[in-house]
Amino acid sequence: MNRRLFLNLSAAAAALGLCPAQAETFEVTLSEAEWRKKLTEMQFYVLREEGTERAGTSPLNHETRKGTFFCAGCDLAAFSSETKYDSGTGWPSFWQPLPDAVRMKADPGLFGSRTEVHCRRCGGHFGHVFDDGPQPTGKRYCMNGAALVFRAT
Repeated sequence: MNRRLFLNLSAAAAALGLCPAQAETFEVTLSEAEWRKKLTEMQFYVLREEGTERAGTSPLNHETRKGTFFCAGCDLAAFSSETKYDSGTGWPSFWQPLPDAVRMKADPGLFGSRTEVHCRRCGGHFGHVFDDGPQPTGKRYCMNGAALVFRAT
């Protein structure tokens, strides 16, 4: 195998998601036991195992007060109530996160690829972002309520 063939095959494998991505590092890191002690069972499932709560089950769907939504794992301010809207999906939705609050990565699946949204400080899984939201961004940050804690202002 020559160098050119190796590079072409490596690029193709990376494009198909066959090569492991370099792991992100986070400011807040805890052991699995520490996360389990800190979080409820549902919060652990969503934040640490990238699970999804059932649609319509989060009390945050109906939260309309002014305030801020924080990461349930590390308490980083993630979303403002000013960007929350009712998407009709059954999950709390926002058209924009707070600055430097989230990171995103490709989330390939059987029925196509989505974009996962996670906390930039602890890596906790929040949900996914889609391109069918309202203006001014056109984005729908469809978040699991279990991943967030709301504080009214």
